[in-house]
Amino acid sequence: MKIKFLGHAAFLITSKDGVRIITDPYKPGCFDGGIKYEPITEEANIVSISHEHDDHNETAIAGHPSFVREAVEKDIEGIKMKGIRVHHDESGGKERGMNTIYNMLIDDLNVVHLGDLGHALSKEDAAKIGKVDILLIPVGGHFTIDAKSADAVIKLLKPRVAIPMHFKTDKCGFPIAPVEDFTKGKDVRKIDGELELSKETLPPETTIYVLPPSK
Repeated sequence: MKIKFLGHAAFLITSKDGVRIITDPYKPGCFDGGIKYEPITEEANIVSISHEHDDHNETAIAGHPSFVREAVEKDIEGIKMKGIRVHHDESGGKERGMNTIYNMLIDDLNVVHLGDLGHALSKEDAAKIGKVDILLIPVGGHFTIDAKSADAVIKLLKPRVAIPMHFKTDKCGFPIAPVEDFTKGKDVRKIDGELELSKETLPPETTIYVLPPSK
């Protein structure tokens, strides 16, 4: 599969058969210009939306995709999607509502997008998520888990690949931390463009890849 980081929490994941999944697409200019990433013009077959905030729920996506919301289980064009209900905050959803984690079986790899996870995961949560090959994890804090909490989640889920998202850039005006707060002191692989992975090329132990926003 190929993984392209569009920006914020949005990725384009393309399976070996050409099925295209876009995760948590943002509305450009939302939150009074807080999101400055360019519009998403890529086509998709499937769009996953972890929660209904404008930096995660754009519907103007080309390709007439199937939209997946809430904690559902679906098989769409050979991609198995499973949603796990968690919270957007540490107060059981009282501050920012609910969030859905998506486990996506793509090319025999379990790709997990944590959305705007706002709290530590329990062992029960981890059991629901199951095996994780590739983890797309927020690290910026304030609205989501921060770098320290992200480390704990990675330790719990033990992914083979971890890719940070939802961090401060010059196109994100939110009061969140840059990716360097998460990567500091870690052995990190920086990718210039798309990341291509398969079951055969997964690293043997957890490896962090940092992808540049393409928008």
